[in-house]
Amino acid sequence: QVQLVESGGGLVQAGGSLRLSCAASGYTFSSYDMGWFRQTPGKEREFVAVIDWARTTTSYADPVKGRFTISRDNAKNTVYLQMNSLKPEDAAVYYCAARSKYMGGTWYETSRYSFWGQGTQVTVSS
Repeated sequence: QVQLVESGGGLVQAGGSLRLSCAASGYTFSSYDMGWFRQTPGKEREFVAVIDWARTTTSYADPVKGRFTISRDNAKNTVYLQMNSLKPEDAAVYYCAARSKYMGGTWYETSRYSFWGQGTQVTVSS
């Protein structure tokens, strides 16, 4: 069955860095765009970053541009999110998600993603 397993979350001081990983299995990883989303209590899940299936295109939410970098290793079926210069407002549960490369629509719509991980908590202390 399809599995997306995130790891790498934790507690970090403001200004610090974390690298999230998401290991995928059960589907053809290289045929799916991969995205990262985050969610805090009482708020909707929001788009953070996405990388297309061919690793040719990335897109970031404005609040994380210049600080976060998304990448993927299709040989390892893994997508990464390098988070630098973390701020308290970056604290959230981070989810990875998979979207078919044939899917239309915008990359930031959660409804366009077929598979989701269980999430990993990121806490940033000020």
